[in-house]
Amino acid sequence: MDAMDINADLEDLDNNLSTLWNIFEKIGKDQSGVEKAICIYCYTEFSIGKNPISGQNYGTSHLTRHVFICKNFKLNLLSLEKPPLPFNQKIHRDLLAEAIIAHDLPFSFVEYEKIRAWVEYLNPSAEMVSRNTIVSDIEKIYDKERIKLKGIMDRIPNRICLTSDVWTATTSEGYICLTAHFVDDNWKLISRVLNFCRMKPPHTGVALEAALFDCLKQWGIDKKIFSITLDNASSNDNMQDHLKKHLRMQGNLMGNGEFFHIRCSAHILNLIVQEGLKVASEALHKIRESVKYIKGSDGRIVKFEDCVNDAGLNVSSGLRLDVSTRWNSTYFMLESALQYRKAFQYFQLADRNYRHCPSDEEWDRGERICQFLEPFYDITNLISGSSYPTSNLYFMQVWKVQCILEKNQNSVDGVIKDMSKLMKEKFDKYWKDYSEILAFGAILDPRLKENFLRFCYTRLDASTSQAKLKKVMDKFKVLYEEYVSYFANESVSLSQSSYESSTLSKPSNVGNKTKKSKIAMDLQDFKTWSSNESSTPGKSELELYFEDKPMQLEEENSEDFEVLLYWKLHEKKFPTLSIMARDILSIPITTVASESSFSIGGRVLTKYRSSTLPEHIQMLICTRNWLHGFTEYINDDDESNIVDDCNTAATMTQHG
Repeated sequence: MDAMDINADLEDLDNNLSTLWNIFEKIGKDQSGVEKAICIYCYTEFSIGKNPISGQNYGTSHLTRHVFICKNFKLNLLSLEKPPLPFNQKIHRDLLAEAIIAHDLPFSFVEYEKIRAWVEYLNPSAEMVSRNTIVSDIEKIYDKERIKLKGIMDRIPNRICLTSDVWTATTSEGYICLTAHFVDDNWKLISRVLNFCRMKPPHTGVALEAALFDCLKQWGIDKKIFSITLDNASSNDNMQDHLKKHLRMQGNLMGNGEFFHIRCSAHILNLIVQEGLKVASEALHKIRESVKYIKGSDGRIVKFEDCVNDAGLNVSSGLRLDVSTRWNSTYFMLESALQYRKAFQYFQLADRNYRHCPSDEEWDRGERICQFLEPFYDITNLISGSSYPTSNLYFMQVWKVQCILEKNQNSVDGVIKDMSKLMKEKFDKYWKDYSEILAFGAILDPRLKENFLRFCYTRLDASTSQAKLKKVMDKFKVLYEEYVSYFANESVSLSQSSYESSTLSKPSNVGNKTKKSKIAMDLQDFKTWSSNESSTPGKSELELYFEDKPMQLEEENSEDFEVLLYWKLHEKKFPTLSIMARDILSIPITTVASESSFSIGGRVLTKYRSSTLPEHIQMLICTRNWLHGFTEYINDDDESNIVDDCNTAATMTQHG
C-alpha cells in the first residue's frame, strides 16, 4: 500500500462514522462528566459529545484530524499489505548469547519469568532457551573466536609480547590472567586476553610458570614469545626466571632472553612517588585534615557549600580525600582543595570547631607540591591508559621523570628538595640505566632515531652521554643482526595490506582478476629489482634506515603520529627491520591489560554468582575481550580505578 492509497482511506473516514469507531474506543466520562474516547493505536485521549457544565459540543471532527497524523495507525495500514518477516531462531539465540557476554548477565537471565514474558510479547514465535542451552551457545561463540585468534597469531611473522598478573576474586579464589600483545597483518596493535584461569595455591614462581607455559602450549605460541611484562612481586621475579630458562632451552628467545623480562612501569612510578610522599605527608597534614573534617558531616558539607557561594567561587569539582595506598589520590586531593582555598577561609569564620585551616604559607607549599606531582600524574595516565600506546613513547616518559627529579634536587622548597632526593634514589634502583628495550622503541621512531637518545643523554650528563649511547646502539645492532640471521633462510612474509597499497590499481572485474594479478606481480618484481639496483650496494637495512633523514617533528600533530603506519608503508624497503619493529613497538610496559580483565572479572564473579565454574568465567571474559576489546567496556571511572589498582598493587608488592 502506497501513500496515495493511505490518504484515500483516511479521507473516507469523514463520511463513515462507523469506521471511525474502529479506530477509537469510548472509555467513559471524566470527573466533569465529559465523555472520553481513546485512540487504540497510540492511546491518546479525546473529549467527545457535550460538556454538561459549559454546554460545549466536541463532536468527532478532531478525531478524524488525529487519524491523519497518527503514525501508529499509518504503520498498521502499511503492515496489512506486507507479509511479516520470517523469524530466525538461530539469529535470536546468537544475539541473546552475545548480550549475555557483552553485559555480564548471568546464564539464568534466559529463565527470568518477566524476561520470557517480554520476549513472548515482542514475538510469540521466539523460543527462550534454557540456562544449559545458552551456555552451549556461548561455548560455540568462544570456540569460533578462539580458532580465529589462533589463526591470526599463527600467520603473523613477528613475535608476541605478554602481560600477566594474579587476581583474587571476592570468593577468595585465585585467577591468573595472560594477555597477548602483537602487531597483526594490517599493522594494528592488538591486545587480547588469552587465558583467565583458576590458579590454585600455592602461588609460587614455579607454579605460576607451569600454568603460563601450559597456556602458551595450548595456543601454540611457545616458540613465538618476545617479552613478558610483570609487576614487582617477588614470585613474579622467580616465575619469569623459570619461564625464561624453559623458553631458552627451546632456543626461541631473541637476544638469549636479555630483553625478556619487562617490569611494569606504572608500579615502578608508583613506588617512586610513594617514596616522595613520605616526606610530604606532614606538610600536607592540615589540608588533609581540613578535607576530612568537612566531608565527615552532611551539615558541614552544606555549610561549606554556602562558604563557596559567599567566596564567589564557580567550582563544581568537589573535595576529594586521599587514600594512603594510591598516590594519585593525594594529587587529586591537592588539586581540588586548592580550588577552594578562599572558601576554607570563610569556613573558618563560620565554624568555630574548625581548627585545621592551613596558613597562606602552607597553601603555597601545597600548590608547589601539586605542581611537582602533576607531570607524574600525566605520565601515569599516558602509560596506563586503556589505548595501550606503542613503546616508542615510553623512553621519553622515563627520561622526563629523571629530568624532573634532577631539576628539583636543588629546589628552594625544602620539602620538594627532600622528596626529589628520596624519589631519585628509588628511580636509580629500578631505572638507572633505563631499559635498553625502551630506548630501542625510540630508535625505531622515524622522527627520533639515534639523535634523540643523544639529546636525552646529553641533557642529563654530557660527560657520560657518548658511553651510554654507544652501549644502547651496540645492543640494538646485535639484536638486529640476530633478526637478519634468523630470517636468512626464511622468506619474510609481508602483510597483504602492504602489498595492496603498493599496487598501481586493483582489478575492476572478476574475469580479469587472475591475469591482472600476474601483471601486478611482474611489476612488483621489477619494482623490487629497481629498488635494489638504486640502493647503495653492500648496505644493510639498518644502515639505510639511519641514512634516511629523520621525519620532521610537528608539535601540533605529534600525538596523532602513527609509528606503525610508517613501518607499514616502508615494510618492503626494510623487510627484516620492520619485523623487529613489530616486536619492539608492541611491548607493553604496564600490566594494565590484566588489570582491565580483573575489572570485568569482578562483575562476572560476584558473591551472588560464586558458583559459576572457572571454565565459564574464562569463557565469558575472553570472549567479551575478543569481540569488543578493552575500550568497549571501560568507562572513565573504570579506567581511573584500573590505574588506582596498579598503584595499590605496587604499594602492596613493594619490597625495597
